[in-house]
Amino acid sequence: MASDTRDTLLDPPEPRWPAVIAVLAVAGIYLALPASLAVGPRWLEPVVVLALTVPTVITYRRGRHELNQILGHALAGVITLFMVWSLVLLVLAVPAHTEAPVNLLRSAAALWITNVLVFAFWYWRLDAGGPHGRDLRIGHPTGAFLFPQMTLQDKGESDGLAWSPNFIDYLFLAFNTSTAFSPTDTPVLSRWAKVLTMVQSTISLTVVVVLAARAVNIL
Repeated sequence: MASDTRDTLLDPPEPRWPAVIAVLAVAGIYLALPASLAVGPRWLEPVVVLALTVPTVITYRRGRHELNQILGHALAGVITLFMVWSLVLLVLAVPAHTEAPVNLLRSAAALWITNVLVFAFWYWRLDAGGPHGRDLRIGHPTGAFLFPQMTLQDKGESDGLAWSPNFIDYLFLAFNTSTAFSPTDTPVLSRWAKVLTMVQSTISLTVVVVLAARAVNIL
């Protein structure tokens, strides 16, 4: 009887498709960057992303969660590396005047969006053992981030007992971090999460500075 009760309280498995769409969007945005801001040929990142995404999806479907976690972290690392490298090239291109102002502005905006998607993927992958780890427990009592819904659990709200974040919640967190340069309604609790949010805020601030510098030169 207790087992039946626990099964009814368990959250349904998190949908993985929003994370897959986010990763594919990162690859698509990369194709839109000028050749001078791409690491190698522009098709390189999308090919690598697809080469990692396909086995990541397959391992999840087959229940090989340890391998899925390894592939997921590798995928996150790859898209982060390409993003940071392109950001460095963008910063170097501003004083060199090697790109047209319009291309620089579009590239900065593309990298800002990429920054949001990449770190949303990281938060989703790492928080509370990742999506598989969150699937194995009732609700979301603890984690690297204190979501507002978690405070409802402390008050005994029945709607909050089985609540657990999914990719959209982490996307919202990443978007707020990039726009406000800090989390807004979701405090950061763990050290690794604080480091990641600082890195994300730094990248976002760098992109905004590039946009401002280019806009001043245009005016």
